[in-house]
Amino acid sequence: MGFYLAVKEVWRNRGRFVLISLVIALITTLVLFIAALAEGLADSNREYLSKVDAELFVFQKDVDNLIATSRIGRSKINDVRRVEGVKDVGAIGFATGSLILPDGRQPVNVSLIGVEPNSPGMPPVLTGRTINTLKGNEAVVEERFLTRFGVKVGDDITIKTIQGTKEKFFSIRVVGSTDGQQYQFSPAMFMPFKTWDQIRPQAQKTNTAGELTSNVLAVRLKNPEDKAAMAQNIQNQVDGIEVIDKQATIDAVPGYKVQQSTLNTQQFFTLLIGVLVIGGFFQIQLLQKIPLIGVLKAIGSSNTTIAISVIAQIIMVTTFGVFLGSAVTLLLSVVLPAGIPIVFNGSSVFLAILALLAIGPIGGLVSVRVAIGVEPLIALGLSS
Repeated sequence: MGFYLAVKEVWRNRGRFVLISLVIALITTLVLFIAALAEGLADSNREYLSKVDAELFVFQKDVDNLIATSRIGRSKINDVRRVEGVKDVGAIGFATGSLILPDGRQPVNVSLIGVEPNSPGMPPVLTGRTINTLKGNEAVVEERFLTRFGVKVGDDITIKTIQGTKEKFFSIRVVGSTDGQQYQFSPAMFMPFKTWDQIRPQAQKTNTAGELTSNVLAVRLKNPEDKAAMAQNIQNQVDGIEVIDKQATIDAVPGYKVQQSTLNTQQFFTLLIGVLVIGGFFQIQLLQKIPLIGVLKAIGSSNTTIAISVIAQIIMVTTFGVFLGSAVTLLLSVVLPAGIPIVFNGSSVFLAILALLAIGPIGGLVSVRVAIGVEPLIALGLSS
């Protein structure tokens, strides 16, 4: 009976309830876009690091685990590799350059990542071939690099960096492509380590031979479950380094944690506003029909029937609004430009929709309490 009453009232006042559903749909669109933006920005910052085939990262000591300021000499690679339990070690260098586009468009910043062939840090290749030398003017790029800039495997591209006070231009051949590997919001290029060291931005290029340095070392373990103990063992046996796991490395990326905390806070307050707005709508709606509830109670309807009617009404309107908002969000995501960092992750979208479906009943709890507290004689004006 309660569900029947809810359906009849929604249908009779469908215009009013459609307007409430539209408000819920707008809240849904906002929540889903914030969730997708949080995921997209996180991916743009951490995508490469999260996919590195390694459990631990080695940093220079006392640099607060900042990749840009860490310097690890080549001699440390063998020291780390000799630690019992280490399966493989790879040096990784990070820098930024500018891709010079042949059609006259503005240069685009790209992440230049120096890696060693067949070592941790080198991503899997989907098309073309992988890097098989420490020195050579070649690179593997991520797929979005190909689609965004119109580059094909086998093409030569021009990279500009600053060395000293001069601009230097380098011709690099694209020999292969990999999946999404963004780092620091820029599409990534993977090149032989010695080539990377030659073309990376630097204060002054000298001809003095010295030890090659990388920013970090990626360490693959024989038993990944022992990463906490292995991190301590490596630190104890090799001087001048700090060792942390992959998640700690990602968290140490400048701005990453602050960015995610900000977006999560925005999402929380959007849901809170949704609870208040939806609760307010249904509260006003209920106050307008207190005499009708009084009549129902006077003819014998129980508090359970009244409560079921109110809750069913809230759930129906909320579900329709969330469904409508989700559909609108999906359509908008299709037409958004490719450069906007919006990523609809299945799990985060599912959790956001569950939260949105819950805010209707939560916001309507006050309405349910008011409904079951209605006194028939007072509601009908027969008593005070």
